[in-house]
Amino acid sequence: MALDEHVARLIAGLQAQGLKSFEQMSVDEARGVVATFTGLQAPPEPVAQVHRAHYSSAGREQDLRIYVPEGEGPHPVVLYFHGGGFVAGSLDVVDEPARGIANATGAIVVTAAYRLAPEHRFPAAPDDAWAALKWVVANIADYDGDPDNLVLAGDSAGGNLAAVTALRARDQGGPRLRGQMLVYPVVDPEAQLPSRREFAEGYVITAAGLDWFWEQYLSAPGDLQNPYAVPTRADSLAGLPPTLILTTENEVARDEAEEYGARLHRDGVDVTTVRFDGLVHGVFWMSGAVPRSRELLSAVAEFVGTVTASAQPSARTTTPSLSL
Repeated sequence: MALDEHVARLIAGLQAQGLKSFEQMSVDEARGVVATFTGLQAPPEPVAQVHRAHYSSAGREQDLRIYVPEGEGPHPVVLYFHGGGFVAGSLDVVDEPARGIANATGAIVVTAAYRLAPEHRFPAAPDDAWAALKWVVANIADYDGDPDNLVLAGDSAGGNLAAVTALRARDQGGPRLRGQMLVYPVVDPEAQLPSRREFAEGYVITAAGLDWFWEQYLSAPGDLQNPYAVPTRADSLAGLPPTLILTTENEVARDEAEEYGARLHRDGVDVTTVRFDGLVHGVFWMSGAVPRSRELLSAVAEFVGTVTASAQPSARTTTPSLSL
């Protein structure tokens, strides 16, 4: 399919501005560029409540935002990890999509910050993600959420963190997850598949740029064999929850994400993989610049609604005072 006209216009504009590929940037430059994605987003939707909280991991406090939709609870819960190549990204850049998910699904959305590389290399980010999950299970009932009706989610590097957190939940005794939703996840730095060659240049993230992010993140060569860094290294994916994988046609990581979906299927997991032709990596953060971003949100909403619908709600609790 031809490149979406809005994506083509955006890429042409970036090229006209002389934007460098990520591997040609410093860490601070990369973080600055990722932060500008908020300028590509539609105005954030209002939600019923927004709370700010913190969780502890490795002796540090990390930020959480909790988006509560309209309606009576207990609400399903989506724990969402932002992308940014393990190096960049923040709760600000996923504020708009988190609000959209909350309103579209009727679920509470919790976005979790985590330690970034290269200052904090693997396993800092997945350890933080695991600690965030444990915090949600222990505390989300205080916000009228149902800890027994929980979906993990993330985009790009955040999709990796959602995937490895689901593995860890399976391996370390829970909690039970209703699903995992992975938006163009980066899951295998050694994948040599057609999309890595076909879209190596010119589509937001280059193959060299993706390699650079992994180089900042991993601590040692042996990390490549650790399934909590590279989920494709797991001996088996059996026992993972129902999974939605969203990919975009024009990007280097497309085939590794789709192959992960195929592997899940072979190992007996209920998985749906949807490719969005004409789109590129990062489009979930481009709702203002690329109208078709809403197609990804619709797929997310349908999946969350399906996997959470059969849960029996936990006892309802009183919602605390607001912190908007």
